[in-house]
Amino acid sequence: MPEVVPALHGREELLAAIDARLAAGGGVVLHGPPGIGRTALLDTVADQAAARGELVLRLRPARGERALAYAGVADLVRQVPAEAVAALAPAPRHALIALRQGRPSRTGVPALARRLVMPELLAHCARTSPLLLVLDDAQWLDPESAELIGYAMRRRPGPRVRMLAAERRPGRTRAARLCPAPVAELEVPPLSPDDLAALLEAHGLPCRAASQLYQASAGNPFLALALGGAVAAGPNWRPASLPEPVRELARERLAELSTETRDTLLVAALATEPTVTLLLRAGRDDAVRELRSATGAGIVELTGERIRFTPPLLARVLADETPAADRGRVHADLAAAAYDPVEALRQQALRTARPDPDVAADLAAAARRCAERGAERTAAELYLLAADRCPPDRSADRLDWLVTAARTAITGGVPVVAGRAAEAVLAADAPPAHRVRARLVLLDLAGQALADMGETFAAALAEAGDDPALAAPVRLRLTWTALLTGDLEGGVAEAREAERAARLAGDPTTESMALTALAQIQRVQGEPGWRDTLERALRLPATPAPDWLHYGPHYFAARFALFDDRLDEARADLLNLLAVAEHDRIGEARVEVLRSLSEVATRAGRCQEALRYAHRAVRAAQDAGLSPGPTWYTAAVAELAGGSLEAAAGFARRGIRASRQEGDGLYLRRNLHALGQAEVRSGDTRAGVATLRRLRDSEAEAGSADPMIVRWRADLAAALASVGEHAEAATTLALARQAAEGLGSSPALAGYLDRAAAIVSSESGQADLAADLATAAARHFERLRQPVEQAHALLVAGGAERRRRRYAAARQAIGAAHRLFRTTGARPWAREAELALARTEGTPDQGLTSTELRIAGMVRDGASNREIATRLYLSVKTVEATLTRVYRKLGVRSRTQLLTVLAVGEITTPS
Repeated sequence: MPEVVPALHGREELLAAIDARLAAGGGVVLHGPPGIGRTALLDTVADQAAARGELVLRLRPARGERALAYAGVADLVRQVPAEAVAALAPAPRHALIALRQGRPSRTGVPALARRLVMPELLAHCARTSPLLLVLDDAQWLDPESAELIGYAMRRRPGPRVRMLAAERRPGRTRAARLCPAPVAELEVPPLSPDDLAALLEAHGLPCRAASQLYQASAGNPFLALALGGAVAAGPNWRPASLPEPVRELARERLAELSTETRDTLLVAALATEPTVTLLLRAGRDDAVRELRSATGAGIVELTGERIRFTPPLLARVLADETPAADRGRVHADLAAAAYDPVEALRQQALRTARPDPDVAADLAAAARRCAERGAERTAAELYLLAADRCPPDRSADRLDWLVTAARTAITGGVPVVAGRAAEAVLAADAPPAHRVRARLVLLDLAGQALADMGETFAAALAEAGDDPALAAPVRLRLTWTALLTGDLEGGVAEAREAERAARLAGDPTTESMALTALAQIQRVQGEPGWRDTLERALRLPATPAPDWLHYGPHYFAARFALFDDRLDEARADLLNLLAVAEHDRIGEARVEVLRSLSEVATRAGRCQEALRYAHRAVRAAQDAGLSPGPTWYTAAVAELAGGSLEAAAGFARRGIRASRQEGDGLYLRRNLHALGQAEVRSGDTRAGVATLRRLRDSEAEAGSADPMIVRWRADLAAALASVGEHAEAATTLALARQAAEGLGSSPALAGYLDRAAAIVSSESGQADLAADLATAAARHFERLRQPVEQAHALLVAGGAERRRRRYAAARQAIGAAHRLFRTTGARPWAREAELALARTEGTPDQGLTSTELRIAGMVRDGASNREIATRLYLSVKTVEATLTRVYRKLGVRSRTQLLTVLAVGEITTPS
């Protein structure tokens, strides 16, 4: 099976370890199963060595070449430079010619010549440049070549001769014995969920598929990519057929095991929760020994008693490749071995797929008992199995069981069962009520991709007719769709329809969620009536299940407290909601509460707590197969505050792609905001301005007045001023103030606006006004107990003081900011403050703004005004006006005098 991994992701630490060990001389051996990326790592190291001018000799034997004597050495010597061959004495040169032809030497001392030629040849090669021998799939190297290469490496040809080898498993082949000492053996681990997601995104696969593919592949990149092509074709919940290359690889790995071990693993594959004791009870007397063999082969992992296939698809292939009669016998053994009567009933039912009314009734009764005790996952699976075993004369029962299976599976977090049951209802001649409920399940499975479900919505409304109990939940989901796509007017209309229908149907839970959505839209539109709407929702006697909690009024009351900077209230309410959301089997409510807690912690200056909550949310969303755009936004915000700007930009870019794939306009815009901030703070201000302009255009199209609008407009105004676009910066700031007046609910808005105005003023040469505005903003954030925002304002104040040439005041403000950043764990901000402090101790810049300094530096380098305008994307008039201000500040009257000032180093310009 060829191992093809087109791109390396998440291998930085492993590559660094390989480089460090090879730099010290000796050899490195990589171990790992097929598809894990060994070949890609070898190719990367080899290419880097060749780029450094080293001689790289590569061997990649195939399975069939193991029986060909000297095939490996023949490939090796064909790559050796001619001058190294010419430097050999006649006897070893003749031996080398024979080896190149893949045959033993015919000289008088063939064995000795064969042994001596390789050390001498490698030594000659290493005299001109370091040599790296790269051996892939060492298990297929023929024994004769292995003997000669091993002998050469044991002769210690010197530290300039190194070897990098790869094989599937340690202990079964000779890779380590082929390398020069010292030898380091390294395992190639599976990719992490984040790294696998990056790999899949690079190949154009849906972001949401990442968690599903990670579970299916156990982090094996070849398997994930092979499976990804099939997953992308249908709904995210529908299990794809295994591509033939994946089946071939699985068969190859299973074929390494004995027949007895495979038989034992079949029992584990067909068990619901396989354990060592269960296998023994099912008659596999040698299970312990056989599991030890399978563990050594990397087929399964044991955690205490529990057995897990790695990757899980090995269990599926093993079961699929087994005849039905043999599977039936194993199910019978498992039924006899089961402790739980429900599990025994399930295994008995799986012995055959034939309809049986008694078995179906027993399964449905067991499903009801499981649902009553909260075992929704088991209940859903049993309801579906009961429907599968139902005879034709009980079609009404079958449809009831399918609908119940679908909804119970949603609650239990089993999307595969939910989707299959819902589609089975729609494929049958079902009554309208059953069909609407099935379509609601499919809508709920769509997650953030509701905008793609237009046909399902239309059919559900038609089937609901005039029945308000059926129409209300459909209208509610249409409201959520409008929110996601930015159709706010449509959302208002749908929310009111959903509220009316739910009230007629006597459904207070749906009514409260409709009112909550309406309040959300009203707030986004800047309508003050949102408070009354939310109060109406809170007064209703609604008891949403834990998995619907994030659509209810109590959750949005906490969210609005966050928006309004009532952080203590928001945190207390969210912690109470988290206790309820922990019972959410789907995971979406838990994810949303964790996201909100992260945002509260970021605002309150608990940056490391914010990172922990954000990454918990990311993991929970991955585990549940949820849309990743919102959690990646939250992670980006947390990284901006307390992690790294590079990580923040990575999360934001992935969030943009995910949100675009799923038609989620809201989180597309929020991820654009996070990316724009990361770019500006990383020094790529032009890119940040372009990103924030994209956000501005998207907001205008959506007609949104989201409270975030003030914050991103303030960020855009500051960035525009930094690149010399002063007129647009002033206009943007004015629009931000106008939006703030329309909202008027967040005490922090004045601080954001004053801080942005300070940056705009500073970049426009009004350092006195800038210092006053930034200082006022810092005091404002101090009163609100938002220390990171306070420190940011102090940082801006310090920059303004520096431009006023008040260096002691600048150091005092920036030093205070630095202390706050360190206290709150705001690591990237602390690094920024350290750089700002260093600048206060350098040469005075005569009060020039960053744009003025940049243009002055380009003048120093000989650029004309037109060239400066082209490079900085400015008009020539803007460049001329900026130079006029520079002349005035420096007391010069011409370009020649400016060059003199720059030449004597009176100001420091960017290099």
